Amino acid sequence: MSPLEIGLAILVVLLALFATGMPIAFALGAVSAGTLLMTSGVSSLDILGETFFAGLNSFALVSIPMFVLMGAAVASSPAGTDLYEALDRWLNRVPGGLVLSNLGACSIFAALSGSSPATCAAIGKMGIPEMRQRGYPSEIAAGSIAAGGTLGILIPPSITMIVYGIATETSIGRLFIAGILPGLMLTGLFMAWTIYSCWRSGLSLTELSQRYSWKQKFEVLPRVFPFLMIIAGILYVLYGGVATPSEAAGVGALFCLVLVVLIYRMFRLKPIVTMFRDTARESVMIMMIIAASELFAFTLSSTFVTQSIAEWISTLEVNRWVLMGLINLFLLVAGFFLPPVAVILMTAPILLPIILQAGFDPYWFAVILTINMEIGLITPPVGLNLYVINGIAPDIPLQTVLRGSMPYVLCMVLAIVILCLVPGIATWLPTALMGPGI
Repeated sequence: MSPLEIGLAILVVLLALFATGMPIAFALGAVSAGTLLMTSGVSSLDILGETFFAGLNSFALVSIPMFVLMGAAVASSPAGTDLYEALDRWLNRVPGGLVLSNLGACSIFAALSGSSPATCAAIGKMGIPEMRQRGYPSEIAAGSIAAGGTLGILIPPSITMIVYGIATETSIGRLFIAGILPGLMLTGLFMAWTIYSCWRSGLSLTELSQRYSWKQKFEVLPRVFPFLMIIAGILYVLYGGVATPSEAAGVGALFCLVLVVLIYRMFRLKPIVTMFRDTARESVMIMMIIAASELFAFTLSSTFVTQSIAEWISTLEVNRWVLMGLINLFLLVAGFFLPPVAVILMTAPILLPIILQAGFDPYWFAVILTINMEIGLITPPVGLNLYVINGIAPDIPLQTVLRGSMPYVLCMVLAIVILCLVPGIATWLPTALMGPGI
């Protein structure tokens, strides 16, 4: 069999295993072991353990459980409630203010947790009932939270960006900074659509909002400000070269734990144990996928599948933007079926040489890839955020949640187009703060 035929067979078997519900890490490992056994014989299995371990033998991976712990600490405390309440008090006189408060809370919580499902769950539990109580349509309430939760994988510190940095051997600090302006732009697009959608629905939203005094607006800020300082501190030490991502993540996790315990007086052992249990569960899942993906990448390379695909794409006589369009379409379809971490680990090592050969910036491409993965989080059949929202508000049909999310998908597509027209949105800040570099 030719390398391309082997690659097609691997893809078919892999999709079949995914369809059975097998965990991603086990499916990748089984396909890799089976392919090596059939192509190179029993002797090739000697390196399985070594390759699997090599996927985890990186100090940068320490940052993943630390950032997950940050998110678990914030999610299990009333911090999300305070973020939501603070934004509601400051934006309550703006048309669509409550929905904007939810989107703002999603963006800030996303920066603290780096997890889209955690953001959806934390903000949705408070935001959806409150919006519906104040007369907002279920479609707007559910769709805005589902879309706002996707910001968790773009706004730094982002676990997805860490995985991309490890898979492509690019600077994680530079990736974080590259996601700041696109993340703010995407939040702005979400808010702009929300204001228009609420206006079109004919809601007199300023009448639906409660009035708050200046004292009420300021009294909630002291509980929110320390967490915002943690985000700013992490970004500062990363782009300032003060600490590595792993060191910054460790300090950030420690500060989050201390703040949660002191501010919300969570001195009981049970919530602390729950934080670490949830952190261990999610971190082990991500680590297993990373290790299995390393084995999968080795298998594709050893059977010359990766090289053949790259060579085939490079021989296509097409404009580089047509090539980028095809890559975006491929990523979009992949995101429909697989979680972001799996897509990045499986495709980034293959796509990066092609991207560089076509003259595209790898950090700009990381943002494009991440936004594609965001679209996958609110589109079926996987659409993880859709199911999170449906679990929070089971009386809202899944079709209603999906219908409310679709305009935000168009906002993400518009963001990709804008980034293609003005790539400096993603590349200017990293260059300005850290200098030129690859």
